[in-house]
Amino acid sequence: MASNQSRVRIIGGSWRSRMITFPFRSDLRPTPDRVRETLFNWLGQSLSGMRCLDLFSGSGVLGFEAASRGAAQVVMVESDSAVFQSLQKNKKALEADRVDLVQMNALTFLIADMRRFDLIFLDPPYRRELLPGILPQLPQRLAKGGQVYIEGGQHCTFDELWRVRRKGQAGKVNYQLLELSLTVESNG
Repeated sequence: MASNQSRVRIIGGSWRSRMITFPFRSDLRPTPDRVRETLFNWLGQSLSGMRCLDLFSGSGVLGFEAASRGAAQVVMVESDSAVFQSLQKNKKALEADRVDLVQMNALTFLIADMRRFDLIFLDPPYRRELLPGILPQLPQRLAKGGQVYIEGGQHCTFDELWRVRRKGQAGKVNYQLLELSLTVESNG
């Protein structure tokens, strides 16, 4: 493994213990094992039949973890070309035919793609404060009963569109599982 490469292990599902590699980037922090373990305990270990969107894929560990746990489709969006190439290599190595890779800016993707998802992973670079521009775009991308996982350097506060189902913290990583509030879902 080259010194400019990092790696992370898939912790559950059919690819459990398989390693994926990705180039080093200062903003690229794969979701830690114990955070992923908590997240997938919240979601249920199987994501069978779910459609997932990994909007800031980075290492790809959340998207590959979802596919490993039976998601019917995982769309992974990444704008960095070297990171995208590593996603392509990992997809090929895992024979991940239910994973679709898109090289595009996340906000551009949300504007251009009209699909709806059962689960959206949202782990943007912490320092860029992208959530205020992204969150308003998500309700029209969620399937009925869909959820959004958000990870960041601090817990966020949300407007009346969102309800926090679960939240946790591990070291400097704060994470939350959101759903649309009932009033928004019934009006949408």
